[in-house]
Amino acid sequence: MLLVFIIAAVIWGAGSITRTPRVLRGWAISFLWAGVVLAHLILPDGNEIRVATGGSAAPWLMLAGVVLLVWGYRTVLLRLRARAQTAVVDESAQGPFREAELRRYARHIILREVGGPGQVKLKQAKVLVIGAGGLGSPALMYLAAAGVGTIGVIDDDEVDGTNLQRQVIHGDADIGRSKAHSAADRMRAINPFIEVRPYARRLVAEEAEALIGDYDLVLDGTDNFDTRYLANRVAVALGKPLISGALTQWEGQVSVFDPANGAPCYQCVFPEAPAPGLAPSCAEAGVIGPLPGVVGSLMAVEAVKVITGAGAPLRGEMMIYDALWGETRKIRVKPRADCPVCHGQKSGAGLAEDAGRA
Repeated sequence: MLLVFIIAAVIWGAGSITRTPRVLRGWAISFLWAGVVLAHLILPDGNEIRVATGGSAAPWLMLAGVVLLVWGYRTVLLRLRARAQTAVVDESAQGPFREAELRRYARHIILREVGGPGQVKLKQAKVLVIGAGGLGSPALMYLAAAGVGTIGVIDDDEVDGTNLQRQVIHGDADIGRSKAHSAADRMRAINPFIEVRPYARRLVAEEAEALIGDYDLVLDGTDNFDTRYLANRVAVALGKPLISGALTQWEGQVSVFDPANGAPCYQCVFPEAPAPGLAPSCAEAGVIGPLPGVVGSLMAVEAVKVITGAGAPLRGEMMIYDALWGETRKIRVKPRADCPVCHGQKSGAGLAEDAGRA
């Protein structure tokens, strides 16, 4: 019998050296065992092979039984362990984040000002972005990457070749497509763990309240004052913060309009739309390509701060960025007592002195 065990050990050792899979090595030893048992069954008593291998098939059959018992026990144990691990994974999947999300948001989670609780707030937040153009493009991409759970984007325009110099959420293949759907596809590609709701239409008074009411926060990246004033009126009525950005040529600005928290509304600062020609559009006046990226990213940063409670959002302040001269300054803005929208929470002019320059 010793000879058989030596042969089996040689088979296993040689297979280990040559990196033969364990299954194949196991089959080779099984064939050796089967040959020994077969020899005992067909060879006559007293045969040298039978004598050398124990004289009877009984020990080998008993050995096979023991091996099968051990193999069966190990198989059952591994299956139970796998089932337990699956149960743990399923249980964790019911929590706020999947494992892939934890890796994705790791740099947020280690930030003291955001952390796990802040990331949960981002996941639970619902943000509506009005406009998928120059300002909306970077804002939407960074909100998606940051893990804002539900992002709505409303825009009635289609992608044009002249947009691509600055509206980086769109590409050549999107020309002629709805900006809302083009932006939605890009956001889903950036982060598959979020919900994206595209609205390929203009924001109108008849549905503005129902639409904005379904979100926690509004970002205004439009290029016309009618939509800005409409979004402001509805946001104030519903108590929703409104983050507004604007730009022209080399200069941009951003502010958080939130009368529910003591800040002015948009109409406090801009009581009336400028006369025609005084505020030309990008198509009329031009705009340097990276500027919307800067201002739109600032809007996304302010949104993250408002949602998580981190730092000091630009409530009561307007940040102005001059790209041509590389300057950033803040202007304090105050509620207007005669504002027809929010009626002012404090008396005073809509604009105040510079708050600082960098």
